[in-house]
Amino acid sequence: MQKPTSDEPRFVSLLTKKTVALILAGGRGSRLMQLTDWRAKPAVPFGGKFRIIDFPLSNCLNSGIRRVGVLTQYKAHSLIKHIQRGWGFLRGEFNEFIELLPAQQRIEADWYKGTADAVFQNMDILRTYGPEYVLILAGDHIYKMDYGEMLASHVKSGADMTVACLEVPLDQASAFGVMAVDESGRVVEFMEKPANPPAMSSRPDRALASMGIYIFNAKFLYEQLIRDADDRHSEHDFGKNLIPYMVPRYRVVAHPFSESCVGSEGTEPYWRDVGTVDAFWEANIDLAGITPDLNLYDRHWPIWTHQEQLPPAKFIFDNDDRRGQAIDSMVSGGCVISGATVRRSVLFSNVKVNSYATLEDAVVLPDVLIGRHARLKKVVIDKGCIIPDGLEVGFDRERDAKSFHVSPGGVTMITPEMLGQHVHYVR
Repeated sequence: MQKPTSDEPRFVSLLTKKTVALILAGGRGSRLMQLTDWRAKPAVPFGGKFRIIDFPLSNCLNSGIRRVGVLTQYKAHSLIKHIQRGWGFLRGEFNEFIELLPAQQRIEADWYKGTADAVFQNMDILRTYGPEYVLILAGDHIYKMDYGEMLASHVKSGADMTVACLEVPLDQASAFGVMAVDESGRVVEFMEKPANPPAMSSRPDRALASMGIYIFNAKFLYEQLIRDADDRHSEHDFGKNLIPYMVPRYRVVAHPFSESCVGSEGTEPYWRDVGTVDAFWEANIDLAGITPDLNLYDRHWPIWTHQEQLPPAKFIFDNDDRRGQAIDSMVSGGCVISGATVRRSVLFSNVKVNSYATLEDAVVLPDVLIGRHARLKKVVIDKGCIIPDGLEVGFDRERDAKSFHVSPGGVTMITPEMLGQHVHYVR
């Protein structure tokens, strides 16, 4: 299918107005280890000033979809607070909204038991919105995508359901739902996280993976959710249960991400699951490069967020042995680099780095204070840490592992609790 041409904006606009998006944001993301001890994965900070949830929300807004429900469950306080503060600007009188839909046992005395069950338990609310199409999104991936183009493709293909897909290396495909398609793009087989994923017929080293982005005709979705809810043997999950059931019985179509990705012309489409410490560190550090794969400076497809009113970043002292400087780095508002050196690092809001400290390949989340003479390399530092004077991390893996979490890729993660700073407990 070809992309809608530039003379078809009204067609896409009318479709988006008839669509409600539901963002599944209730997961913990346990592979991020202690970063998700006190927050859901979609609430994890990313990119200097954003949170992961900002990317699917911004995609909705930029695509013209302005009726959005965010389904929350695990430790959702910081996520809820972020959405209330940063995403409350839509106008209800124009039928625009971003609503929070926490697990509240509306239908059964259970919390969300799976991705499909999360939608099923809010189906009465979804019906009141009266959509013709329902867009289901994961709340924990980093990418830029025009959902309007996927909607146009869905309608043109006559599908009951459309699944967004991307090509992934075959040796990584077992972490995804993997599909096979025919020449028309119709899905003929779907396997959730198979041990031996099948390769694409045209590319034996790649597999076609689901992105966890689905479009349903609304009435069809309701029918399938009710049917699945009555199945006592189901885990009530889209990837494990609903899609494998639908593929041989209904028209399920694959939509290549390359047809609707934003800002990846001439390069492989950008999509990241930052679900491990290594992947989280790598994706953030990439942003500090000269030409990162993800363009955060694109004014045509901005990423929206809640932003504190903070002063500009400041760099002070200019002596040979005490110079405040940051090289090949991103430094956010409220930061003060006081006679310290920062290289190839990402500093989130309100980070203070004191004299003679050095940071290299560091991802430092908000509200961190780094003491004098500290030396930190290849680290992720969680929000609110106070790094003691003279602390050295990243130079002796065995020593680091005694106090902190060291990832398989050699990234050392530091949280307040690891430093004996129990900022999350009420005493």
